[in-house]
Amino acid sequence: MTTSSQSTITPGEIERRLKAELPHWYYENGWIRRKYRTSGWKASLMVVNTVGHLAEAAWHHPDLTLSYAFVIVKLITHSAKGITEKDFALARKIEEVLQWQPTQSHPGILEGTPEDPRFKYLKYD
Repeated sequence: MTTSSQSTITPGEIERRLKAELPHWYYENGWIRRKYRTSGWKASLMVVNTVGHLAEAAWHHPDLTLSYAFVIVKLITHSAKGITEKDFALARKIEEVLQWQPTQSHPGILEGTPEDPRFKYLKYD
């Protein structure tokens, strides 16, 4: 495998790297994918907007499936017709931002959402 962002990665290497680097992502039908479970419509929209911002900033455009309580993110580098380093880089950034919890990284400073189900956001892994 070469490190060029346009060189495609073999299916076996994709599977190995997902297991090691992005364990909640999976490879299916030529795409790397992740399903984010949310607490409802408002949270699903927040996930879509977050992914949209990150993708636009990276100039990489995922396919998204939006539902009431989940969002599916699918990545492929269209111009390369396969999975490249670009897909892994964006998947890592999406994972980093969506899984961030202030109570873990800033205990006692940033509260995080209350345990009350009315305020829950993402169903963290």
